[in-house]
Amino acid sequence: MQIARDVLLQSYRAMRTIRVFEERLHVEFATGEIPGFVHLYCGEEASAVGVCAHLSENDTIASTHRGHGHCIAKGVDVGGMMAEIYGRQTGVCRGKGGSMHIADLSKGMLGANGIVGGGPPLICGAALSHKTLKDNGVAVAFYGDGASNEGFTLESLNLATVWKLPAVFVVEDNGYGEATGSSYACAGTQKDRAAGFGMKYLECDGTDFFSVYETAGEAIAHARSGKGPVMLHVHLSRWYGHFEGDAMTYRAAGEVVREKETRDCLNIFRDKVTQTSLLDPTALDDIDHAVDDEVESAVQAAKAAPWPEDKALMADVYVSY
Repeated sequence: MQIARDVLLQSYRAMRTIRVFEERLHVEFATGEIPGFVHLYCGEEASAVGVCAHLSENDTIASTHRGHGHCIAKGVDVGGMMAEIYGRQTGVCRGKGGSMHIADLSKGMLGANGIVGGGPPLICGAALSHKTLKDNGVAVAFYGDGASNEGFTLESLNLATVWKLPAVFVVEDNGYGEATGSSYACAGTQKDRAAGFGMKYLECDGTDFFSVYETAGEAIAHARSGKGPVMLHVHLSRWYGHFEGDAMTYRAAGEVVREKETRDCLNIFRDKVTQTSLLDPTALDDIDHAVDDEVESAVQAAKAAPWPEDKALMADVYVSY
């Protein structure tokens, strides 16, 4: 598999940005300055980036409550995202969405979603739009193992197959639906569920960017060529709790420590590209420093930004056609 150097650099930067962004939020949320809930994506970076590396702004994605990584991978502005999470007027949704409802239609990002399994129905609509307009677009839904049990997720799989939509359903299986293990809560297999709808099924190691990139490329090409929807099952791990403040008492002692030591997608990426001389370590170090500066600037700008004005309270509530 040949990947251009600029794609490797862009992908590493996106993964590093997600990691630093989320780890900084972990610190900032503890200060009490961030309103609402926050669900962090650390450990899962290769999934969002490996998939979105194949997408353009014309393609659309729908996310989950754990959506910061998807937003960054799809190109949403980091400063605007941070301001949104802080509830400020300069946020991408003018401070009205917060962490769980970041959206940027100009980037094809239909939104993070506080409704578990809320993304699959949305991308059926987006995929139907791409098919009707014949714009060569693909719609991608990210959802977790918990959301795979939701009725409207299964209805979406059925609808996408019946209508032969250019859709990809990415199951980010991090092993837990909130605090319940997927091995307990998900009957059968995701592969069998896809087969039940006559849908193409692929799976990959979500800790390895190259595995995700190659498999996602096959899935997206299949959907884009008019052959119908695909289920992409990504096996990965989240490092923080379901939400910030979750004590994770349901996880085994040392489980997360082992995941960080052996399955860190950033370390795996760095080792592979440097050992094969695809990228120089100094180029990656430069990206690390630039990302640190970018996230620091985003935090300071967000804290200094104004709150939404009272007169904006009822704006954007209704739409007229």
